Amino acid sequence: MSSVESSISQYLRDPDVQLMLRVRQGDDAAFTQLVSNYQDRLISVLFLLVRDQEAAEDLAQEVFLRIYRHRERYEPKARFVTWIFRIANNLASNARRNKGRRKEVSLSQPRPGSETSGTYSRILADKSSLMPVRMADRQEVRHLVQNALDALNERQRLAVLLHKFEHMSYADIGETMDLSTSAVKSLLSRAREVLRSELEHHLRH
Repeated sequence: MSSVESSISQYLRDPDVQLMLRVRQGDDAAFTQLVSNYQDRLISVLFLLVRDQEAAEDLAQEVFLRIYRHRERYEPKARFVTWIFRIANNLASNARRNKGRRKEVSLSQPRPGSETSGTYSRILADKSSLMPVRMADRQEVRHLVQNALDALNERQRLAVLLHKFEHMSYADIGETMDLSTSAVKSLLSRAREVLRSELEHHLRH
């Protein structure tokens, strides 16, 4: 068996790949199951990337629309989770570039007190364990996490979110972001330094 055949055989053991293969054959119930499996996960990560609830929901919908439109050409060349988040990352990057070209308010900055900012805080409350700090005041924890994540650059933030939210391995993150495993390790190491620095700064003040 060739290395390519071996990789495909490995991916075929992924239950979501099996669902996608059924989608390729026209099984709409399988597609509905994939949407159920990934919709909330996509929106959560996309929201923390673009900081806009409506935009995150629209981007997640676009991910599924693209998958469905091109279902007949699907080939199991990766784990499904890395494949779908790679599509999501590409769409989010395009959305940020388009937003910047229109010179509108950056999606990366939530307005204080806005509904978006509130949703952001609720997500952070659920995910605050990604930060190496223990505090009794959950509101303060959310504030610290928000500030720390905002200090990361685009790629660092995505790597942290995939590692902590989706529990992806370095290899899977690399496949999602088109990076080598060593590059992912370096990216996460730099991100941890930024997070640590931001936390120490806020804890001192």
